[in-house]
Amino acid sequence: MAEENMQKAAQAAPQQDINELLRVRREKLAQLQADGKDPFQITKYDVTHHSTEIKDSFDALEGKSVRIAGRIMAKRVMGKASFCNVQDLKGNIQSYVARDSIGEAPYADFKKFDVGDIVGIEGEVFKTKTGEISVHAASVTLLSKSLQVLPEKFHGLTNTDIRYRQRYTDLIMNADVKETFVKRSKIISAIRRYLDGQGFMEVETPMLVANAGGAAARPFETHYNALDEDVKLRISLELYLKRLIVGGLERVYEIGRVFRNEGLDTRHNPEFTLMELYQAYTDYHGMMDLTESLFRYLAEEVCGTTTITYGEHTIDLGKPFERMTMTAAVKKYTGVDFDQIADTAEAKKIADEKGVHYEARHAKGDILNLFFEEFVEEHLIQPTFIMDHPVEVSPLTKRKPDKPDYVERFELFINTWEMCNAYSELNDPIDQRERFKAQEAALAAGDEEANTTDEDFMNALEIGMPPTGGIGYGIDRLVMLLTNSPAIRDVLLFPTMKSLDK
Repeated sequence: MAEENMQKAAQAAPQQDINELLRVRREKLAQLQADGKDPFQITKYDVTHHSTEIKDSFDALEGKSVRIAGRIMAKRVMGKASFCNVQDLKGNIQSYVARDSIGEAPYADFKKFDVGDIVGIEGEVFKTKTGEISVHAASVTLLSKSLQVLPEKFHGLTNTDIRYRQRYTDLIMNADVKETFVKRSKIISAIRRYLDGQGFMEVETPMLVANAGGAAARPFETHYNALDEDVKLRISLELYLKRLIVGGLERVYEIGRVFRNEGLDTRHNPEFTLMELYQAYTDYHGMMDLTESLFRYLAEEVCGTTTITYGEHTIDLGKPFERMTMTAAVKKYTGVDFDQIADTAEAKKIADEKGVHYEARHAKGDILNLFFEEFVEEHLIQPTFIMDHPVEVSPLTKRKPDKPDYVERFELFINTWEMCNAYSELNDPIDQRERFKAQEAALAAGDEEANTTDEDFMNALEIGMPPTGGIGYGIDRLVMLLTNSPAIRDVLLFPTMKSLDK
């Protein structure tokens, strides 16, 4: 008990007291090594059960021997018998450790173990007088010595900066954090199951590219020493996946990291996980149907229901998603009908009246998009497909045959967030080259996020790409939604952080 009290005191003590505790831990390790009991020499421990399996199957396991392993999270020494709480992947379980059961010398060693040490325990499953399912230890093996002090358990690890920088400590101390990342893994597995069941093939494409296209974003740049060439980190998966459609792989997808040289906020991290898929012989309506089915499937698989909670909102993924054109959405929330606006000059005049900031290079379609961002997005809580974007903001998308100033594109919004972006893909190489020229003009005018012409991609289009539907999903934002996480850093195991020495 004296050691446990010393640890508790050290959590709120000055640094010199913590340093003393760290010194004592290293002395314990040195003594173990001197006695030939170095825990770091142990190479394996055969685990038979996890904590929750024992609790869930108590009736079948009572009186049977099990082997568990995990981290000591609490320890209570009471003379000839002690209790410790061991945390593993699934949860935690109590162990009763008695001198008469494990032997006098092993018990003396056990009393010197610290909170944070990793142990293996073999023993029988039983229930204490208070009704707690436990393991009655027959042997306790020290598997790893912790030389640092965990945060005091009652207060937990609450410092956000430390949580993100030391995710390993965050996972140890906060069970809900571990559950979030278990769910993230389940979400990605479920996406793969769904798409594989739809006949899609998972592929991999380059991360280092000569031309970072497929999205409006600034790339990171680096240098390839062996080739003595400057290259960029990809900002999108699009242009390579479309090459595969040209090659005859009719349904492809990739889940991978992309890199955008932009700011950090609650919904953006410079490196993030994107999933893009492309399907030949369909259009953006086909992509809408697939997306609606996929989101509903994921909610059922991961959350067990299509009605989910995010913050103060209850979101229904079970009913049909609303579908609305961008012009109709802007008209609904502002009263401005861009179908009745004749040209760019008139659009800028109305923008001035509404207080919408625009740049000199912006055309009518750009201003429509600015109106949408300014006045509409905040209202889109329930799942809503926003369709038919202006051509000015959609350089890779097929035009609508009956309205050539607009394209066959949609974005899905949930909880005011853009969850995905999809097109009827542009497969006309002549039109695509003109769109790239317009992007290069925008780049020359100061738009650092504009695309440049990718000649190899143009060659692929000239060989011929079938009518194709394509879509990109931000996986991190999807995980935020399905785990009720407030910030993107809460769903990235290792988010981008400013260096401590800056």
